[in-house]
Amino acid sequence: MPKFLSYTTVAAISFAFAGEAMATEWNVSLWGKRRAFTEHVEKLAELVSEKTDGEFTLNISYGGLSNNRENLDGISIGAFEMAQFCAGYHRDKNPSITVLELPFLGVETLEQERELSMALYDHPAVQEDLGRWNATLMMPSPLPQYNLVGLGEAPGSLDDFAGLSVRATGGIGAAMEAVDAVPTSMSATEVRQAMDSGVVKAVAFAPHAHMAFGTIENGEWWTSNLNPGTVNCPVVANTDALESLSDEHRAALMGSIDEALDHYLDHYENNTMEAWGPALEERGIEVISFDEQALANFEASVAGPAAEAWIEDMSNRGLPAQDLYDFATDTLAEIKGGS
Repeated sequence: MPKFLSYTTVAAISFAFAGEAMATEWNVSLWGKRRAFTEHVEKLAELVSEKTDGEFTLNISYGGLSNNRENLDGISIGAFEMAQFCAGYHRDKNPSITVLELPFLGVETLEQERELSMALYDHPAVQEDLGRWNATLMMPSPLPQYNLVGLGEAPGSLDDFAGLSVRATGGIGAAMEAVDAVPTSMSATEVRQAMDSGVVKAVAFAPHAHMAFGTIENGEWWTSNLNPGTVNCPVVANTDALESLSDEHRAALMGSIDEALDHYLDHYENNTMEAWGPALEERGIEVISFDEQALANFEASVAGPAAEAWIEDMSNRGLPAQDLYDFATDTLAEIKGGS
């Protein structure tokens, strides 16, 4: 064997190692299964791989990396590089963005939810809040207004919710308390078992989740227009991992967010919502609508007090709560005015 490698051989080996070093893999922690709620993450992974010729890949795991309530903790210690979570699962960990979960905030479309969330994510107080977890907010998971699928006799009026055990998180839970229901906070993956065992008699979800987590398989009624609010579920990256990316890979990732969100909204509106009505009809689920006056009274009794309580609570935690609330409502008004 030759004592020394030729220059050509050394160069080839060096190039091979350099190519290997350039490859980047990120682990992404989601939960449940692939569904409308995760389509933007799936699309992001596809786009990033395409733009980098496979040199940067997002390895998506549905529950294999972390419990969904611990995704933010995992991000903070660098257990994985990207994750999705819902603010209402742990409001103490991310108090600033719970302003977007206030009941009857006034968001009417997925596009409005997208624009409002992205604007709030840029707010300095929000970035400081999530910075405590070494997390950079990347994009929301825009969801429509939640409504209830339930068991037993269908409520004929808002008074019939009194005493009803309901899975409802965040501001939706506050709204249900206003009609004397009994809200219980639990993650999406726990819901079907809780329904089957009688722990809860109704579940507040967006349509995709009612289908994905099986509540319509034994549900008997659906509230079509209660619309008490929605949840805010961001996708975040570990800040250190994001900053350590090469300029090319970071550009591929951040430059794909808008397209990923476009895909998400199109999929939700043209796939999920088109399937929702037939899914209810096929299972014989009763569709309930409440009259406008009852809904107006419901909103009047909930919206103001919930906002006031949130501002007081978050101010006591040291957040600029009034500023965050005003920013959210003013920005939403601007978005609606420009649409």
